[in-house]
Amino acid sequence: MAMQIGRGLIVSCQAEEGSPFNEPVFIAAFARAAELGGAVAVRICGVENVAAVRRAVRLPIIGLTKSIYPDGSTLITPGQDDVEALHAAGADVVAMDATARRRSTGWTGTETLGGAARAVSIPLMADVSTLEEGIAAAAAGAAWVGTTLSGYTPETASNDEGGPDFALVAALAAEIPEAVIAEGRIWTPEEAAEAMRLGAHAVVVGTAITRPVEIVRRFVAALDAAG
Repeated sequence: MAMQIGRGLIVSCQAEEGSPFNEPVFIAAFARAAELGGAVAVRICGVENVAAVRRAVRLPIIGLTKSIYPDGSTLITPGQDDVEALHAAGADVVAMDATARRRSTGWTGTETLGGAARAVSIPLMADVSTLEEGIAAAAAGAAWVGTTLSGYTPETASNDEGGPDFALVAALAAEIPEAVIAEGRIWTPEEAAEAMRLGAHAVVVGTAITRPVEIVRRFVAALDAAG
């Protein structure tokens, strides 16, 4: 593996469309803050952002790009060209959608990841939604398996109950120990610690740390509900 990801916190430094922080300079600042705070890695979307972050920090970078499926849902890192571009920009690991959903190529996520794993030297992180997908992705060559997409596929929509999918974290950790990265709807340090206790090697936290607009909205909603 080009650069090992240590045990601990991975900060997803991303900004939604319309956010005043949606510029490479601010994404790099978020990454620098994550490094100063003790994060073991950062997760960065976009080739330009990866390049900016690479200049700013020495942490391992998990890079990705985003596209869309025909139904409009988000597709993480469509193919090998994206993997190579992210690697060239400075990513140490590239995250790919490794769900059973099919891309426009006709290949499933697992098949796409497997093809990329055979063609490139950079380690790949499989973003999955189920135990079966995670096991298949590891067999296809993924160095890391993340619970990122639980709750975001048609088959797992019922899993999105506002909290992390701890059951999936535990199930994956039992099958592929030392390779599981917990990600998705983790809002508190206590939830992150629980994911580690269940066997995650590392935990990704994004919105709760690097999306100030969403954080403000949560406070506003709570105050509105309180009357």
